[in-house]
Amino acid sequence: MKRLFGVFVNGLIVENALFVIMIGLCSAMAVTTTVANGIAMGVALTFVLVMSELIISLFRNLIPESIRMPIFLIVIAAFTTIMDLEMRAYFPALSKSMGVFIPLVVVNCIVMGRVEAFSSKQPVGDAVADGLGMGIGYTWVLVALAVVRELLGNGTLLGFQIMPSSFEPMIFFILPPGGFLVFALWMAASNDLRRRLLAGRKPAPTQDSCCTLPDNSSAEKA
Repeated sequence: MKRLFGVFVNGLIVENALFVIMIGLCSAMAVTTTVANGIAMGVALTFVLVMSELIISLFRNLIPESIRMPIFLIVIAAFTTIMDLEMRAYFPALSKSMGVFIPLVVVNCIVMGRVEAFSSKQPVGDAVADGLGMGIGYTWVLVALAVVRELLGNGTLLGFQIMPSSFEPMIFFILPPGGFLVFALWMAASNDLRRRLLAGRKPAPTQDSCCTLPDNSSAEKA
C-alpha cells in the first residue's frame, strides 16, 4: 500500500506531467480560460488515462512488441470516444465550449507517454495508481491556471461574478501570453515545493556504499 501511495503522489508533484515533465502543454494553455473547461478537461483525461493504463497493464504480456503502439492507440481512442459521447449527451454546452480538445485526448502526450513508459511494464495496481496520480496532477494544474485566468480575465469563477462591478477585466490573462505567464508563475511555486519535498527524503544507499569496506588505516597505524 505504501508503494502504491508513493506511485500516486509521484504524479501529483514529483513528476507532474505539466510542471516537471512538461508534456500536454497545448491543451493546458487552450482550455484554461475558464475553470469549468479546466475541470472538464482534467476529468476527461484522468478517465482515459486510468482506464487505458488498467487495460494495457492487464494484457501487457499478451501484446506483441511489434504492434504495441497501434494497440495502445486503439485502447486510448476507445475510452476517449466514450468520454466524448458522454459529455455530448449530458453536458452539451460544456462539450461545445471544449471544441476539439476532448477528442484530441487520444493523441495527448501524457496518455501515450504513461502507457508506453509505465503501464505496459508494471502490474495493474501500480498502473491504476499512476493513472490517478498523473490525472489528478494534471487536473489540479489546469484548475490552478484557470482560477487565475478567469478571475483576472473575466472577473468570474465558474461563471459567477466575483470581482466588484468597478473591476476592469484584464483581457491579457485569457490570451495565450497571459496563459504562459500564469503557467510560469505556478510552475515556479510548484517546483519550489517539489525541491522542499525531495530535500526531506533520505537518499537510498547505493551498491558501492553498501559494499565499501571499513577504513582500517587507523588500526594499522596503531
